[in-house]
Order: sequence, then C-alpha cells, then structure tokens
Amino acid sequence: MPNDTVIAEPRAKETLLGRAIDPGVRIGHVHLKVADIERSLGFYCGVLGFALTARYGTQAAFFSAGGYHHHFGINTWESKGGPPPPPGTTGLYHTAILYPTRASLADALRRLIEARVPLDGASDHGTHEALYLRDPDENGLELAWDLDFR
Repeated sequence: MPNDTVIAEPRAKETLLGRAIDPGVRIGHVHLKVADIERSLGFYCGVLGFALTARYGTQAAFFSAGGYHHHFGINTWESKGGPPPPPGTTGLYHTAILYPTRASLADALRRLIEARVPLDGASDHGTHEALYLRDPDENGLELAWDLDFR
C-alpha cells in the first residue's frame, strides 16, 4: 500500500457526474478465477472458516459466513492450472473481509499462523485495523475490523 496520506472527502449528494449512488447499495459477492478448486476451498473454508454453500462439480464453488448464499464464488472455467497474473499488470488489488469484532480478527490471525500463511503486512489505519495477505492464487486479501466510533 502506498504511504500517502488519505484525506477523506465529505459525503455529498452530488458527484462529478451527477447524483450520488443510493446509500443502500452493498457489495454482494466476489467471484475469483482460481487454478485449483480444492486448494482454494482448503484456504477459504479450511483456514479462514467460511462455509461451503454450493458446488458445481470440480469447476466452481460458493462459500459464505453467517448463512448468506455466498460471499465468494470461485471457478476454474478460464483458469484451471493457470498461474497468477504477473506483477505489473492490472486487476483486483485486494478484497476486504470485515470481521465484526477485534477478537474475531484475532482469531483469523491465529488461524493464519497455525496454517503457516504468511502476512504481507498489518496496519492500524485509524478507522480500521487490518491484516494483508495473499490467497493460494496470489489474490490480495485484507482481513479487517472497523473501529467503533460511537
């Protein structure tokens, strides 16, 4: 991550191109191309603890937390056995997984240590505390806990 200071813009009802997006909009799920379904399930379901919710043979799987239909989808439709994108190319920087408490983020860290998954870094951003790492296909992950400002 760059070390540049981020200055938050006030939330506005107007954007540069017109009205702002509905504030009720949410991100539904992330769908990743992976090289090996079993390896990815071992990481996301085995190490991180997500629950498998659906599977389509050996080509796709879906998993979530808390009974949601799926927070993540993974597939090998275009990527079976393939390498991760090389450095210096465009793509997703990371996906953030938000934990509800600092204790649950600490549990995630314990799981990563037990599984010997290396971290790329950790940070206290003032708004949230975060761990940075890569999944088995080199997709960036941020595991975070938002600080409570009440």
